[in-house]
Amino acid sequence: GVSLTTAANTALVYSTAPVWGMLLGFALGLERPRLAGILGIGLSLLGVGFIVYGGLEFAGTSLLGDALILVAAVFWGSYTVLSLSLLQRYSPVALAAYAMTLGGLAAFPLAALDPGGLDVGSLDGLTWAAAAYSALCSSAFGFAAWGYGVSHVGANRVLIYQYLVTLTGVTTGIVLLGEDFGLEQLVGAVVILCGVYLARSR
Repeated sequence: GVSLTTAANTALVYSTAPVWGMLLGFALGLERPRLAGILGIGLSLLGVGFIVYGGLEFAGTSLLGDALILVAAVFWGSYTVLSLSLLQRYSPVALAAYAMTLGGLAAFPLAALDPGGLDVGSLDGLTWAAAAYSALCSSAFGFAAWGYGVSHVGANRVLIYQYLVTLTGVTTGIVLLGEDFGLEQLVGAVVILCGVYLARSR
């Protein structure tokens, strides 16, 4: 999904993860549906529509890319809620290790289907450094820290910090990658954040 859209679109669409976590909570009986929550979900989906519609005007974006990111957000929000019961039996580090191992094994068949393949010998030092950062910081430490937070303060409060991903992704996409950021994306960002805030408010 990331390769088919912009960093800004990725961060904005991914910010809907708390909403999907709440929907799963409704389905499992962990949360009771409230009017504010239902309105917040509707606003978030409307915001995604603004971003997808506006993003199609810019190079490097596609409906498929944004859709794949939305699916990833659904899975991430669901994982955070479902991990609550597992964190009562396993430590955050152990759960992160299991999740990464199973995720890696599941990704191998998909990697094998990639027609482009990967020429390891052509990778430079910067690429290896980026891969190491992704593996150690974003994945290993990130998953463990996220699990620790969920086990100590709950999924609802931890999911609020998803906004930091949005802020960082949009900012770096514009500043470092020179991505465009149109009016539709701005409106979509505001609508999504308002929707998620409304959905998670008490």
